[in-house]
Amino acid sequence: MSDQRSRGDNETHPQWVDTHGHLFLVEEDAGVVLDRATASGVGWLVCPGVDVATSEQSAALAERFPGAVRWTAGLHPHDAERWPDVADRIAELASAAHGIGECGLDWYRNLAPRGAQLDAFTAQVQLARELDKPIVIHCRDAFKDVYEVLENANLGDKAVLHCWTGGTRWTKRFDSLGVTFSFAGPLTYTTADTLRLGAAYAPPDRTMVETDSPYLTPEPFRGRPNEPAYVTYTGAALAEVWGMTTSEVARRTSATAARLFGDPRG
Repeated sequence: MSDQRSRGDNETHPQWVDTHGHLFLVEEDAGVVLDRATASGVGWLVCPGVDVATSEQSAALAERFPGAVRWTAGLHPHDAERWPDVADRIAELASAAHGIGECGLDWYRNLAPRGAQLDAFTAQVQLARELDKPIVIHCRDAFKDVYEVLENANLGDKAVLHCWTGGTRWTKRFDSLGVTFSFAGPLTYTTADTLRLGAAYAPPDRTMVETDSPYLTPEPFRGRPNEPAYVTYTGAALAEVWGMTTSEVARRTSATAARLFGDPRG
């Protein structure tokens, strides 16, 4: 299939959208990976940058696969100390991107000082407000501080909580802000009962599914690199939590993705 061909032409549009897949980190050629995704019922994906270089790579992938890839530009919290040096370039890229991020706070690994993480995150939240674009948020062991930043930002559903892992309490609290939740492979794990209890409170019209490829591979493929084709397994787990058919979950989550990022298939 030609890289320039809009995927899905002359075919029935597939059901699912992978709203967070680092396609630039997948070892195989992106075209091969996207072909497998299409065969599994994935219509398109969002490729988020984590720094300047990967944001540029994400833009190039979206240009190569215009009917299959949306992209975002941002700086991950692990590299937050670099924000003063890259802020202008991230802002330039963000003006052309379909969203901001991946950005946020990570109090688990703490690879950057907390002050630097907060500065970079709040600056990117402000950028999202100025550009009126969705922002993809990394939140690991930092629920309280991410909540406080978003509480004052009034982003509503444009705040996308990537790879949401909160239980009932935090899901309810963030839901009160009108955010969008995005669930990844951990929803399928046998140890994730708390996450599934929280997912039951995620509003179906403000929820999406993702892979975080090549990380967080869902059951039954744990131990292998993740890829966009596997997003259907997270969708099936969400359907079980909600007591819905997988087709209905696909319809709702894909509609949310299209509303926020725009459907590249037109």
